[in-house]
Amino acid sequence: MKKDLTLLILAAGMGSRYGGLKQLEEVGPNGQTIMDYSVYDAIRAGFNKVVFVIRKDFEQEFKEKVIKKYEGKIETACVFQGMDTFVEADASVIENRQKPWGAAHAVLVAKDHVKEPFAVINADDYYGEDAFVQVATFLADETSPTLFGLVGYQLVNTLSDNGTVNRGVCQVDENAFLTSIFEGKKIAREDGKILHHTTETPGELSEKDQVSMNFFGFHPAFFNQLHDYFKNFVANNTEDPKAELPIPPVIDELINQDKIQMKVLSTSSKWIGMTYQEDKEWVQNSLAEWTEKGAYPSDF
Repeated sequence: MKKDLTLLILAAGMGSRYGGLKQLEEVGPNGQTIMDYSVYDAIRAGFNKVVFVIRKDFEQEFKEKVIKKYEGKIETACVFQGMDTFVEADASVIENRQKPWGAAHAVLVAKDHVKEPFAVINADDYYGEDAFVQVATFLADETSPTLFGLVGYQLVNTLSDNGTVNRGVCQVDENAFLTSIFEGKKIAREDGKILHHTTETPGELSEKDQVSMNFFGFHPAFFNQLHDYFKNFVANNTEDPKAELPIPPVIDELINQDKIQMKVLSTSSKWIGMTYQEDKEWVQNSLAEWTEKGAYPSDF
């Protein structure tokens, strides 16, 4: 019997480094967004539902430009990431915030809307057909309340020539299980090395280091684990209006507490994405090339 699988797309980002709503940028040969490629790959991999996490203030534009094109192709839904969603604290905690609480919070807001195994991706990243096949197979055959998955990419293939990036840097054991993951910040090439500036003292990374691009496969049990972590995070950051919670620290703590295992899924797919405006041409050229080679139809 075929399992229900949901793709959760995080599309509520402000695009501060990029300078606009890159979720809606038309980069394909026929005006497709990067999300269109992800949904296309997800459908042919076996997903039958897409849930978009967006901001309430661009709901109408998003539905007009995105949701309508998927009618008759796959079930869709939208959920909203607001400043106060799942924030169990005094109103003063959010009154000085200018944006929500990060990627982990964006996943959490879908808690009441996703009851089946699900994958998580960013709206502005291209992950590739094989990556979706690997995650769909894992979700259908392996995931459990204590076994999750992520797609790992070589760090060298995820850097931008136009500025720094943040990446979840993975340590993996001989059985392809994640042993730890940390959020490496402001990663870039400097003087022939790849450095991250997560702390005051820069750290060096290898080109072959595996990194998470926020492509995860979860059992719905993860929502309760995430909710508990998020409540503590808010309580510990009431004085910081810029505090944001990425997904890697949550995964890392659950692994350290022996509550879960995270399987790293190998893929032959190439990652591309738009962090900066200058990345757009690279993305457009890559998608045009793959279309010419027959990987995608030009008018889907």
